Order: sequence, then C-alpha cells, then structure tokens
Amino acid sequence: MTTTQNTGQTLEPWSIELGELDRKMGVQIIEESIDKVVATMPVAGNTQSFGLLHGGASLAVGEAVGSWAAVKFASTFGKVVVGVDVNATHHRSATAGLVTITATPIKLGRRMTSHEVLITDHEQRRICTLRITNLVVDKPKH
Repeated sequence: MTTTQNTGQTLEPWSIELGELDRKMGVQIIEESIDKVVATMPVAGNTQSFGLLHGGASLAVGEAVGSWAAVKFASTFGKVVVGVDVNATHHRSATAGLVTITATPIKLGRRMTSHEVLITDHEQRRICTLRITNLVVDKPKH
C-alpha cells in the first residue's frame, strides 16, 4: 500500500529492520503489511528460571511487533511513531518450540495508532494478548 502526501510524493511503507535485542531473542519476520505483521520467536533462550517463556520476553517482542506495524502505517505519510502505552495479559505458559506474534490494527489514525498483538504457541493456543498505543510524530531531524 502506498499513499500520497500533499506534495504528490508517493511513499512506500517502511521495511522492518530487526534491532539488536530482536536478533538476540531470535525473532524472525514472517509477514509484514499495514494490515498485519507476523513474526516468530523461539522459546529456547527466552525463558525464566523455571524454564517457561519469560513474561518480559513476551512484552518485549509484542511491543516490537506492534510498533513495527504502527511504523509501517505512519511511514506511508512520512511519519514515525513512539510508544505511549503497552499492556499485556498472560494466559498460559510455553516451554518449547516457536511462538508466533501477530499484530493487527485496532485503530489507525493520523495522530495515534492502537494494535492488538497476539502471541500463540505451536498449537495456536493463546499465550499472551497485548495492546499497544503509539503516538504518530514527525521524523527526528538529524
């Protein structure tokens, strides 16, 4: 999807670039569009001391995927986003395999976006549900 600014310039959506933490956590991008961003992450290497997927790892990956989805949208009109709120409910644990993280928009506005982020296990059971809100802002000037 592309949009046109008042200048008539057509902007392509931003392509996701993994950060250092994302790479350390083993995140892989599966699908990326304004309508949906999907990634996977291994449970191994992202566990707490009892061998369960760490809740902090779920929050970190969920916030990343939700923010990427928001940036994909905002980039089409020359903007970026900053997170203002994230909350999560942990439903069950995971001990092995890959989890899948899927972000879909709840509301895409010119000033604020909200996304639902679902984290599921290899059997498509819901592990965690997040909601993230991002403020749409001008790109920083370097």
